[in-house]
Amino acid sequence: MKHIRKPAEGEFDPYAIMYISLLPDDGLALKQLKDNYKTIKKFIFSLPEEKLVYRYAEDKWTIKEILVHLMDDERIYSYRALRIARNDKTPLPGFEQTDYVPFSRANERSLKNIFREYLTIRNSTLTLFKSFSKEDVLRIGIANGHPVSVRALAYQIAGHELHHLNIIKGKYLKH
Repeated sequence: MKHIRKPAEGEFDPYAIMYISLLPDDGLALKQLKDNYKTIKKFIFSLPEEKLVYRYAEDKWTIKEILVHLMDDERIYSYRALRIARNDKTPLPGFEQTDYVPFSRANERSLKNIFREYLTIRNSTLTLFKSFSKEDVLRIGIANGHPVSVRALAYQIAGHELHHLNIIKGKYLKH
């Protein structure tokens, strides 16, 4: 598996530290992405069906909505990584994640269908990041008004996933 060192301060929007800090500085962000998929799939499939559409508060997403949210974000972060790695200097816009969820129809989908798409996205992400050179992963662009490196985006995808897994374990399974 390709080694990608953890990004330094200044290579990502300060809010992303909450995701990036969940990963060790071992250069194995891509291995983490591969392992995360397997761990999350096994864990989610172990849950009873009613938990998948449970909301621990009225304005919170269901587990199925979280899964589709993770996929949406991964696609967007990978797109940003591609543009920046290819030395596109165009500042990339932000997006409002909460606007995406109602249109995802996640709760209408089967878990099998969601994870089929999840695996496709994950394989695409891994293939993309494996194609980048050492210089590519260090390249920095602007996304959502902040500097971000290609390697920071790899860590952000993996850490964002762990962040939501921790929320699911901490907030959704208590009831």
